Amino acid sequence: MTQPVTERSLRSAEDLDRLIGRISGKGYKAYEDLRGGYDFGDFLLFLERIQGDPFASPSRARVSVPAEVASFEPALWRNQARLLALEDFLARAFSRAIRSEIRERRGMGSSGLIAIDAGGQEVLKRTALEIHDGCVEARFAVGLPAFGRRIDGEGAREMLLRALPALVRRSLVAKSLDLGALAGHVRAIEDQQALRGALAGLGLVAFIADGSLLPRQSGVDPRPLKSADAVPFKSPPELAVKIPAPNGGEVSGMGIPRGITLIVGGGFHGKSTLLSALALGIYDHIPGDGRERVVSNPATVKIRAEDGRRVEKVDISPFIDGLPLGRPTRAFSTDNASGSTSQAANIMEALEAGAEVLLVDEDTSATNFMIRDARMQALIPKSCEPITPFVDRVVELKEDLGVSTILVMGGSGDYLEVADQVIAMVEYEPRVLTNRARTIVAEIPTRRQRERPGRPLREAALRGRRPHPSSFDARRGRREVKISVKGLHTILYGTTAIELEGLEQLVDPSQTRAIGALIHALGERCSGQSASDLRELLGAVFEEIGRKGLRAVCGGLQDLAMPRLLEVGAAINRMRTLKVALEKK
Repeated sequence: MTQPVTERSLRSAEDLDRLIGRISGKGYKAYEDLRGGYDFGDFLLFLERIQGDPFASPSRARVSVPAEVASFEPALWRNQARLLALEDFLARAFSRAIRSEIRERRGMGSSGLIAIDAGGQEVLKRTALEIHDGCVEARFAVGLPAFGRRIDGEGAREMLLRALPALVRRSLVAKSLDLGALAGHVRAIEDQQALRGALAGLGLVAFIADGSLLPRQSGVDPRPLKSADAVPFKSPPELAVKIPAPNGGEVSGMGIPRGITLIVGGGFHGKSTLLSALALGIYDHIPGDGRERVVSNPATVKIRAEDGRRVEKVDISPFIDGLPLGRPTRAFSTDNASGSTSQAANIMEALEAGAEVLLVDEDTSATNFMIRDARMQALIPKSCEPITPFVDRVVELKEDLGVSTILVMGGSGDYLEVADQVIAMVEYEPRVLTNRARTIVAEIPTRRQRERPGRPLREAALRGRRPHPSSFDARRGRREVKISVKGLHTILYGTTAIELEGLEQLVDPSQTRAIGALIHALGERCSGQSASDLRELLGAVFEEIGRKGLRAVCGGLQDLAMPRLLEVGAAINRMRTLKVALEKK
């Protein structure tokens, strides 16, 4: 929360100017004299951490704009969806103002840098900008200016007394903003959350609005494809639905019902593009993204094979049993999982964490895990094959656990037998071929035999695993706890790396940073609650986030974005230090 203007520790902008003059030309550590709060009249500036030298991590600062100065209409933050949208819009506005006001860097290292964690195409709850009862707080990095190891006083004066106030007043005050664009941003996020919230009541797991633009610029550029080749989405009549949105009226599009949905079609016709859009439909998107009205069940998980990952005592016996040399699969552990064992473990861990929809693409799956055709069954009898393919358990997922599955499949017609609906992508347009698929199944029966061992999925999925407190040691020898991230997919946790390449629904390194902090927070709770299983520990941490906020639970760290419980659980399961005890079954 904002510190009150009347707080005695606050100094004035004039005091800051005099302090800068006093330390100009001195050694860099003299910047420590600037730590504290400053009253600029219409906002407060807090210099909270000062970097040790120009090449160290930038300093951290916070500005607080009182509600009466920010002057945002209460209607803009009257519910959680609108509050999220307003915070997101202001963070992006602050980032744009930086690019406009900070024209060049001065000095060495990070000198002259101002940066805020503003995000990309997805709208995430972030610690970089928070609004409390209309009061706006922004947290950002500041590279205090220096030449060599000496303070650049004029550069600091330009940054802190001229540029920074200008960008605050330009981006965090209502009268300086495009209020039409702000209102549109808020309405778009509120509508997306309403569409997503309506899915369960309509018996749907996903919805793609007509006119959505699904293709992206490239594999490394998540912006929408701006090309005549980008075909807007159009719902097939058989799956067309209309969902009311609070601001956009009725939104028409394709609803994907609960159950087993097969997405088929020729290569390069848009199957995987559609699945990728559904995978990221768990997030809200900025207006103009093209996917801002593509929504999925919030507990949707993309499943893939993940060769080489570690697995710790996961019950994969519903899919793999009877391994050579009597190796157990009801508490399967390995430091180097194969494609099939990793995919089985990924499914069971997702179910343990509460997944309600599984997305599977044959291109990133282990072939022997997905299917064993009649000829292979004839060649290798079941007595010699430990794998029960996914095709033989997907119906059980639906009927016994209520878990739906959406599969992209172009090479195996055996999945036609178990599909509730079949959607073909033809030149990027969906067509419903469910009836045609059933006719083909009747006309061309498969000769493969269904393979199913006795181990029920429900029994294996609900088996509790209790992490041992020693799993969460983030110290580096005698050094204090050290957790850092390297890009989107690597957490350096103490002396070990947690690799997250298999978590395709992570979209922002700030989520990864939050996952590292939440693993540590969960570890601290684990030491005092050794009887709690992983599902209970995750639930307790996220319940605390709901009460206190992400930053409080993560020890006040900055530049965090909200991950899902599912990704935090998946990251813990990939820790090479994880040790668990199993509940007896």
